[in-house]
Amino acid sequence: MNVVSVTGNDTVIINGRIFNDFSTGDVAKLEYGTDIMVAKPGKNGNTIYSLNAAGELVSFEIRLIRGGSDDQFLNNLLTQMKQNAPGFTLLTGELIKNVGDGQGNITQDIYNLVGGVFNKNVGAKENVEGDTEQALVTYFMHFALATRTIG
Repeated sequence: MNVVSVTGNDTVIINGRIFNDFSTGDVAKLEYGTDIMVAKPGKNGNTIYSLNAAGELVSFEIRLIRGGSDDQFLNNLLTQMKQNAPGFTLLTGELIKNVGDGQGNITQDIYNLVGGVFNKNVGAKENVEGDTEQALVTYFMHFALATRTIG
């Protein structure tokens, strides 16, 4: 029997807020930047394996409509972090992917995000040739950990 995966209607939550003002294309993207396990071969085929804690660090990118309420919410948090980094309460979040099997059953693929900070400022551009990207904002964040659960 073949396996079917039907996705859509996903949910992004940051600091308890459900986001809705998404842009086009990849609106939310979660990536791991480095290996979680490192191997180094030695003489005579001996190999050393070591868990790499940096492999748990997650990059999270979210693309929103510029000036919308979600943009304003994140901009406020970014401003708070920049004004008082030691006093900033780290971000939390969830990326919830809904996966259907084509027969009406839905499984949730959930990433629980903890220990988040913004790692870049928000850029901007002006374009006179109809480039719609100028109406979007992208926020870049790092999270210390993203635990994945399926069920």
